[in-house]
Amino acid sequence: MLDQVRIVLVNTSHTGNIGSAARAMKTMGLGELWLVDPVSPPDSQAISLAASASDLLGRARIVPTLAEAVADCGLVIGTSARSRTWSWPMLDAREAGEKVMAEAPRHKVALVFGRERTGLTNDELQQCHFHVAIPANPEYSSLNLAMAVQTLSYEVRMAWLAREQGEGAVTETEQDYPLSEDLERFYQHLEQTLLETGFIIQPHPGQVMTKLRRLFNRARPEDFELNILRGILTSVQKKGR
Repeated sequence: MLDQVRIVLVNTSHTGNIGSAARAMKTMGLGELWLVDPVSPPDSQAISLAASASDLLGRARIVPTLAEAVADCGLVIGTSARSRTWSWPMLDAREAGEKVMAEAPRHKVALVFGRERTGLTNDELQQCHFHVAIPANPEYSSLNLAMAVQTLSYEVRMAWLAREQGEGAVTETEQDYPLSEDLERFYQHLEQTLLETGFIIQPHPGQVMTKLRRLFNRARPEDFELNILRGILTSVQKKGR
């Protein structure tokens, strides 16, 4: 179950933070680390701060984009510490841990952490099904990267332990949700169809796709529902052409 959980660090500036995050992961039983466009790959400082978790660094996957890091994931949760222009489905840390364990039996799940200073961009957060915020002290809410990874990894482990001990705190989802790469193909298909019908105009697309992403992420269509939507879009395109 814990092997289904992926920690994704985006554009990390300091290699020491990568090592500390790996150590935080291993203490909670998580072992899959992906690095998206790090400023520098793991080095001796990362290995030093990872302590006995340097094996995670050796297995870490380095990819250029977040889309590639979460392509095979059915659930993607992005961390966000600040309010955004467009609100997104939100979870607290405990809910995130329970959500991860509810869906891990069916597909890979990813917890995504952004840059040390600026976090995730709006475009990156739009690739996530849910956002999670750690309810820190509002007068001093500064958490470094490893602390954030440790907190959410702990909540995942607690949800896993509850499941293992049969306490009923976590129930497995029965839905089959599309993978992230399938959702992205749907959004591309939707945008192309709206361009062809003239609903949106290429030079001035506005916020239509952002709002539609929010709508469908909130609705969370299942596999067969997404196939129906793709079929509708295809029929509209054929009729228009």
